[in-house]
Amino acid sequence: MSLCDLTPPYIRAIAPYQPGKPTSELQRELGLNHIIKLASNENPLGPSPHAIEAMGSLLETLALYPDGNGFDLRSAISKKFSVALPQIILGNGSNDILEFAARAFLGKGTSAVYSKHAFAVYPLATQAVGAEGIEVPAKEFGCDLEAMVDAIRSDTRVLFIANPNNPTGTFISGPELRAAFERVPDHVLIVLDEAYTEYLSAEDRYDAIAWLNDFPNLLISRTFSKAYGLAGLRVGFGLAAPNVIDMMNRVRAPFNVSTLGLAAAEAALGDSEFLARSVALNQAGMMQILHGLRALNLPYIPSWGNFVAFKVGEGLAIYQKLLHAGVIVRPIANYGMPEWLRVSIGLANENALFLEVLGKTLKQNA
Repeated sequence: MSLCDLTPPYIRAIAPYQPGKPTSELQRELGLNHIIKLASNENPLGPSPHAIEAMGSLLETLALYPDGNGFDLRSAISKKFSVALPQIILGNGSNDILEFAARAFLGKGTSAVYSKHAFAVYPLATQAVGAEGIEVPAKEFGCDLEAMVDAIRSDTRVLFIANPNNPTGTFISGPELRAAFERVPDHVLIVLDEAYTEYLSAEDRYDAIAWLNDFPNLLISRTFSKAYGLAGLRVGFGLAAPNVIDMMNRVRAPFNVSTLGLAAAEAALGDSEFLARSVALNQAGMMQILHGLRALNLPYIPSWGNFVAFKVGEGLAIYQKLLHAGVIVRPIANYGMPEWLRVSIGLANENALFLEVLGKTLKQNA
């Protein structure tokens, strides 16, 4: 019997997370010179200029370990969102926050509830600690909150909710969320994943942070990877009651956020002009993409994020043909949607090229 045969069966059963294909890999495979990547919901504007400047000033300090407590960034988050320092935890991306929740509150003999078509990390983080995942059927490709709360058992310790949801882009209104939270037992940690919340319009916005005092079992997860344009630095944060944060800090690795990540995130958080430009670009790009999908008679799921899922039939085949034309989108068969693809909103010229190549591909495939 080999060493790997002795690995716990719930670890051996994990299908690793598959990220979007990087441009460098496609260049190596096909030798293409011009590639656009619209696969990973990244900010097409890149990072905030303030973030770049902040990183540049620290290059000579990289032989030193970062601040393991992230005091300056946590202080900036505290000031911006009016939360106390003990209510804030930093992560190597928001994935880290989700995994802290699983490691601190789940284990053998416990369960977590999440929706079908929800972010792949929820079942992965659950399975990695030996807990049981309870997948609730989706409602119009989004979370069926009532059914999810009904699915909670006596051994359930975590309820994962993404809003907006990835990869489908669906949205739950603030009043709906709060009403559902009122029904969740105190022994269940509500993980509200708000990775795309910055893209919400003014009329759709709600303030979950203000609910922290009312729900001591609420954890809000956010990221600097999307609207703030820092995906390559991997910085996220979680907000919760101090006792919840204390438990999560016990499973957090030392120095889990880099010096450059801490400085860039702090600078980006204060750059409201860049954030506004990012959101405005996304709104215009979304209209451009949806107009193009309608012109191609392709069904799509209305999205509140910086991406949109659309139905093409043979998802993997169309994805491969787009790759050969130098356009990277995201197949989502692993989310139970083999006939669908997901495209991130890019710059206007990137969106236009995607729609042009997609139209040609569909004609060739007809």
